[in-house]
This record gives sequence, C-alpha cells and structure tokens, in this order.
Amino acid sequence: MKLDPAALQVLAARLSGVADEMGAVLRRGASSPNIKERADCSAACFTADGELLAQAEHIPVHLGSMPYAVRAAIDAVGPDLRPDEQIVCNDPFEGGTHLNDITVVAPVFVRDDRVGWVANRAHHADLGGMAPGSMPPDALEVHQEGLRVPPVRLTDDVERMIVLASRTPDERRGDLDAQCGANVVGAARLAEVVARLGSIDSLHEILDYGERRMRHAIGELQPGRYQFEDVIDSAGPREEQQTPTPVVVTVTITSDDVTFDFTGTGAQRPGNVNAVEAVTVSAVAFALRAATDPTVPANGGALRPVRVITEPGTIVAATPPVAVGAGNVEVSQRVADVCLGALAQAAPERLGAAGQGTMNNVLLGGADGRWVYYETIGGGQGGRPWADGMSGVHTAMTNTADTPVEALERALPLRVRRYALRRGSGGAGAHAGGDGIERELEVLEDAVVSLVTERRTSAPWGLAGGREGATGENWLLPGGDEARATPLPDKCTIRLRAGDVLRVRTPGGGGWGRAS
Repeated sequence: MKLDPAALQVLAARLSGVADEMGAVLRRGASSPNIKERADCSAACFTADGELLAQAEHIPVHLGSMPYAVRAAIDAVGPDLRPDEQIVCNDPFEGGTHLNDITVVAPVFVRDDRVGWVANRAHHADLGGMAPGSMPPDALEVHQEGLRVPPVRLTDDVERMIVLASRTPDERRGDLDAQCGANVVGAARLAEVVARLGSIDSLHEILDYGERRMRHAIGELQPGRYQFEDVIDSAGPREEQQTPTPVVVTVTITSDDVTFDFTGTGAQRPGNVNAVEAVTVSAVAFALRAATDPTVPANGGALRPVRVITEPGTIVAATPPVAVGAGNVEVSQRVADVCLGALAQAAPERLGAAGQGTMNNVLLGGADGRWVYYETIGGGQGGRPWADGMSGVHTAMTNTADTPVEALERALPLRVRRYALRRGSGGAGAHAGGDGIERELEVLEDAVVSLVTERRTSAPWGLAGGREGATGENWLLPGGDEARATPLPDKCTIRLRAGDVLRVRTPGGGGWGRAS
C-alpha cells in the first residue's frame, strides 16, 4: 500500500530520529573535545543500495558527501559484510572530504536480509602528516597530510594502524570506538523501523516523496540562468601561492529541476586548498536547501532533480595526488557563497548577504607531540531581507560550535585570554551583517600552530546595496606583548613559545539593503 501523507511525515521523522540518536551516542562516547564539545560529526541512514534515507541536522559538508563514501564502501566490501562487521574509510578520492574525516559504515539486517546501512563521519584531530592536526598549509600532495585509508573492513589491525598513525593514539581509539557504537545503535533502530513497516518498499516511497517535494520547491523559484563569481584568496603560505583562484557557478533553473555548472572555475593549485567533487556537491545541496523549503526531507530523492557539472582537475573537483585538507573547510565555504549568490537572484526574498565565508581553522599541537587540538571559530552571518545577521555563529558549511573555554582549559595546556564579539565588523545595511569573533589563545608550553583561514583579503559581500563585512585578521603576540603584535598570513605553520598568544579576529557578515 502507498503511504498516506501523514504516514510519510511520521516515517520521515522516525528515520531522522534514528540519525539524531546516532549523533548523540557518538558525541557522548567520544574522547576528543572536537567531537564531544564542538560536535564535529554527522550521522545518516541509507537504503540497501546506498541511497540517502535520512540525516540528522549535523554538518552540511559531511552529510552531502557521505553518500559518496557509502557508495564506495558498498562497492569495495559491502556484498560480503557480516552483521557484526563495519567498514572504515577516509580517502578523499573515494567519497571522503579530507583525511581527518573518518567515515564508519555498518550494514542493517532484518533476520538474514540486508535492508539498509547506517554511517557516521567524525573529524579526528590528528592522523599524522607534516604538522599537528593533519591539515598542514605547506602540503602539496595528499600523502603529506596524513594517513589515507580506502574503504576496508574495520578490523583490529586496521584500527591499530589508524591509531598508531596519530600523535594522539588514545584519543583516536576512543573516537573510533564511539563511531562504532553509534552505528550499532543506529543499525538496531533502523532495523526496528523496517521490521514494523514489514517491507522496504516504504523506504523507497520516502525517497520518491523527497523528490516530489524538491521538484515543487524548485518550481517556486524564478526560472532562468544566473551566474555568480567569487575567489579563494590564496592556495597556501608560499609567495607563489598568494594569488586568488576564481570560483564560478552558473545556475539554470527550469520548472522542476536545477543545474549548477562550475565551468570557469580555476584549476587546482599546488597546495591544500582544493576540494574533491563530493565536497562541492555538499555545498550545492546546502545552498539549494537554504533557497527552497527547509521542510523538504533531506534524502537522496531530494537530490534527484539536481545536476552538478564540474571539470576534473579544478579547485572544485580535485584529482590525486593534490592535497585537499583545506578544500573541505574553505573551498566548500566559497562554493556555498557563489551558489547562494546565484540563487539569491532567483529568490531575493529568501536569501541574504554573504556570511563570514571561512571556518577560521586553528590547529595546535605540543612541541613534544603529546597533545593536538583543532577548532574552527564562528563569525558574522550576512544580513537577511527580514533581519540583521547573527553575530558570532558558524555559517554555511559548518554547523559546529566554538570550544567552551572551560572544556578547552581543562583538557589542554592553553588559556583563553579573550573571547568576545568583534564589534563593528558586520557590514552596514538596512539589515546589518553580524559581527565576527575575537579569540586569543595563550599557549602554556611550547607548541606548533597551523592556521588555515580565508576572507583575509576578499571581504564577505553585501547584497541589495548592503556593505561588505570586515575581513579577518590573524596575529601573534610574542610573550603576550601587545607592543610586539605581528600580523600572520592567512595560511601558515609557526612555532610558539610558552606565553605566546595567538589572536584570531574573524570576518563579519555582509549587510543587506541600503542603510537609511
């Protein structure tokens, strides 16, 4: 029997509830502050053939790309997998994003029939490589960034290999165990849902429902062809990398489908600011959801009316062996910006000005290799047609949180000297952009820091006559001395002495509409 509208809504809620519970289990069981406190993790459910069934409202850049990893896992290992086995992978070129994001996939069985899959993805703070945090700005090839794992069974030997590749093995082991536990819970819950339905046919009905809803939502956009262009400020810390790379999209909207064509985007660069195609598709999915109806079920059916065109070897469809660590965190932000800028022309009442457009990545590690810390820092949201932008929030492709001061200082040899809004950094407008954040970290012992940031040269754009938001700034205060404050590049790795202070001022959002 076909499910009626009420039954479809109930089923969609139950499936997303499974993913929500997986995420809660993962966070509670994790060892690292990055997962436990910042919630840098995501969870989702899939059909037996790997199509996305439901996802929790976690990290956009994880969720849009996870189907690629699940597909790669099924193709590599899936047919022979037993109910008590799981698959692990982090290869960016086989459905991953960057090496830090480890995906764990588990089958779901009802009696002897495999009826689906559950998967979760979590950012591990260190997997080896040239610098603590495994996103070295100096990297030119993926091999320099850390351990690369194709889709394989997660055996004790594989876990040991992953753990020993990290500077913080105990933390890695704890986070991996939490990921496996989340999948065990998710598989049991999804099996209960299918058993109560009595058939997997209803799962495909929910996908068809998602497709119908998205086609209707696209039909409410103004048909036409819209173009938008922006830039990535730099490809890395070297002088020859300090030139911008264009990110270009042409969006073509018809009555019930949409095409995002990235022809004209710059070639991939020597450096780690390159995104694999799965990351680009994630940004497209996020932007389209923001421009249409957020109540459309977030499943594979909703992506059927969407076509993404990229050219292999560009900054939005990187090919090996180029480094990709910052593509996931920075290029994804700019892809979202250009997609939102184009869609704002088709739905001007729905979308606002540019948010901060960067994740402001800070990677710290002890000089003796005993500890590693990773965080992203919030900034300003763009002004919206109906309200000012929010201040001090994570925008677009990240949905994490700043690490609480108490958690950070309890776990690591760091002191937060300042944590405040950066007043006046939002762009002026009828609806002003939100303000960025000013955050100062004092290291209590010698350390190595890597910065991977953007919007230090180009500014978050305003819309409908609104002004740009302020660009971000990175500073070193040797010994905490304000008089010796030295500006730092947008991407760099430097050594800090005990007592040195790192200051990060994040960008504000652009303003919307002319100020009266």
